[in-house]
Amino acid sequence: MPPCPECASEYAYESGALLMCPMCGHEWAPGTEGAAAEPEHVVKDAVGNVLSDGDTVTIVKDLKVKGGGGGVVKVGTKIRGIRLISDGVGDHDIDAKVPGFGQMQLKSSVVKKVI
Repeated sequence: MPPCPECASEYAYESGALLMCPMCGHEWAPGTEGAAAEPEHVVKDAVGNVLSDGDTVTIVKDLKVKGGGGGVVKVGTKIRGIRLISDGVGDHDIDAKVPGFGQMQLKSSVVKKVI
């Protein structure tokens, strides 16, 4: 259930064709105001820092590379200028050019933002 667009309460419930908030009494149709109030997808690194396009990150654990040639991306490898994606393979949400390996997709859970 989406949160209430008026008071942001998470206790909204369905009442027929409408959604209702027991905290403030607000009623709304699903997909109208509630859609605008939903936050956009936020990508966080392995320690909880919010990532954005263009950030520099480091790898926090060795990654075995599958496919063309294989190899291992070592801990501490610095990757500059990441790009966040929503249509990655599986749960991969970062597209980046990894030094020595080229373009690849990474999971945000294996990187740490360089601050």
